[in-house]
Amino acid sequence: MASQYDIWSSPLSSRYASPEMLSLFSARTRASTWRTLWIYLAESQKELGLPVSEEAIAQMKAAETMTDEDFEVAAVEEKRRRHDVMAHVHAFAQRAPAAEKIIHWGATSCYVTDNADLIFLRDGLEILLPKLAKVISKLSAFALQYKDLPCLGYTHGQPAQLITVGRRAVQWVEALCMDLRNLERAQDDILESFRGVKGTTGTQASFLSIFEGDHSKVEKLDELVTEKAGFKLASIFTVQTYNRKIDLDTANPLASFGTTCEHIGTDIRHLAMLKELEEPFEKDQIGSSAMAYKRNPMRSERMCSLGRKLATLNQSTGQTYAHQWFERSLDDSAIRRVDIPEMFLLADALLILLDNVSSGLVVYPAVINKRIQEELPFMATENIIMRLVAKGQSRQEAHEQIRVLSHEAGAVVKQEGKQNDLIERIRKAPFFAPIVDELTEDKLLNPTNFIGRAPEQVQKFVQMKVKPAIHAYEEFIVSGGVSELHV
Repeated sequence: MASQYDIWSSPLSSRYASPEMLSLFSARTRASTWRTLWIYLAESQKELGLPVSEEAIAQMKAAETMTDEDFEVAAVEEKRRRHDVMAHVHAFAQRAPAAEKIIHWGATSCYVTDNADLIFLRDGLEILLPKLAKVISKLSAFALQYKDLPCLGYTHGQPAQLITVGRRAVQWVEALCMDLRNLERAQDDILESFRGVKGTTGTQASFLSIFEGDHSKVEKLDELVTEKAGFKLASIFTVQTYNRKIDLDTANPLASFGTTCEHIGTDIRHLAMLKELEEPFEKDQIGSSAMAYKRNPMRSERMCSLGRKLATLNQSTGQTYAHQWFERSLDDSAIRRVDIPEMFLLADALLILLDNVSSGLVVYPAVINKRIQEELPFMATENIIMRLVAKGQSRQEAHEQIRVLSHEAGAVVKQEGKQNDLIERIRKAPFFAPIVDELTEDKLLNPTNFIGRAPEQVQKFVQMKVKPAIHAYEEFIVSGGVSELHV
């Protein structure tokens, strides 16, 4: 008999995703949800006067959760019939014989498959959203902690005007807040788009026949099942499936979240390369099998890798919608069995990584300041020019003097590998005598003079944007600890 190590399994289940998300997309949850939906249908039909017995309902409820034996029965039947839903109807009827004649009454396969998928989309987002809010909260706290610590900004990959460590972190938070908003919108759309009880092509013809032409009872049946399933509204009409645009409109914000994760992971990796900031590194963690000294940013690298994968899944989801024929074709089935769980498991794994990283970011102020001092002489030149003009010197002449000395100092740095000595050159040049006493770290060369309103921007953004956005998740944020990585 083959062991688990002889058969391929997805790394998403064995290494990355959380137990709750794995459970949501498990075979047991899927099949048991189908049974729950059959119960909702039978209960609602009974409430509307159809001949469904109490015994049938009671037996169905007693068998609502799939057992291992049920799966074995369904597997044998599916191999015989090549139809998964009918195989599960057969297995359910064996456990609830009093309901055999009314299970799936008037329904098409998509009644259970599609309504169940909408439940999984809804519940998947219900798992993800609080986790995302917690990450936003943690990174916002980090941003506030370091809102005043100057660091080099970069444009075009080159040192630019100073920002602060907190200001860079709040740039990540802004993107995550956009992801939160987008996913909440997707959830709202799902809650108002239940497939409900529509029949084979969505016309509800079979149910109209069952209720002998009573349109009001057909509509009421749709409403009852929708309410029992916990949705706000059912779609007014569907084809055999719910509109596959819903899958795409869920995949798009998840894919967008994937790009956010890769962006954040890339920034952290670059900062680790510069030794300004590090992700958590455990006591016994090994960075390299060969180079024992290394502290590789494996969490952020994994974040980039999984984020890159998540960012692509909306492409196949969009193609699945685009290639649907008329009222339905089955070429959507196999790919959705893969894509829908994967995009949620990937997002879940990324949130575990983000939570873990944001709980233990390490900042190295001494290194950050050292790198500032290497570039600050160039960045201080604008302030020096302004001070000279205030002392009565010509702005144009001051600019020219600075330009010549800057090029000389730049050549020393690039060609000789020496320290930037621009400030010393300025101090020695007679032209700059009026301000030489101000060329100190507590005056013109103080890094805090070059960060603009970065601290105020961080404070304002957290207060005005972050706090309202995550308020609804406060209980989860307070109760949550640090997400641990499986490996």
